[in-house]
Amino acid sequence: MTTFRISDAAALLGVSADTVRRWIDSGRLPATREEHGHRIVSGPDLAAFVRAQAKQAESSQSSARNRMRGIVTDVVRDGVMAQVEIQAGPFRVVSLMSREAADDLCLEVGVVAEAVIKSTNVVVELPEP
Repeated sequence: MTTFRISDAAALLGVSADTVRRWIDSGRLPATREEHGHRIVSGPDLAAFVRAQAKQAESSQSSARNRMRGIVTDVVRDGVMAQVEIQAGPFRVVSLMSREAADDLCLEVGVVAEAVIKSTNVVVELPEP
């Protein structure tokens, strides 16, 4: 079974290690201690926690299940189209949309936005060890 140290879980969730410690201390996230006394979180427990957090965060009815909240880092507009970049934790998401849509949403650098992704083709890869 895969396990994660607090710092690794924090990096995956895009929060600080202190936040993960508070979740563990409050009982929201189960953890055990490994042979050296460090707290670890099992992969299945971390996945269940993330699923529960995502369910609580769902605020609209939509068939799209992939939501990434972040900050707009770049907006490039031309006559018809706009390219919008969002930094969501460690992830950079780029969206191409009509200029009208970008203008209607008042998208500018520094605005908090949510990238909602629905795709029929998603490539899943494992990171290099």
